[in-house]
Amino acid sequence: MPADLHATINSIIWIDKDRISGEPCFRSTRVPIQTLLDHIDLDEFLEDFPSVSRQQATLFLELAKTALLAHVDEST
Repeated sequence: MPADLHATINSIIWIDKDRISGEPCFRSTRVPIQTLLDHIDLDEFLEDFPSVSRQQATLFLELAKTALLAHVDEST
């Protein structure tokens, strides 16, 4: 991953094992990244793009989340 992309990710997301059970959050907040993902309206997307299956969209979101969070530095 390019250093500038890695730095951008780390400027947005942090993990602190002592806060929110170590769940990835928006930097300097206690708002979990998962909260944003939960507020994305998957049903609306699938209605607008019926050729995409729910399974495809869900798997993509999970893969994207996993890949992104793999590059977040742990904060102390």
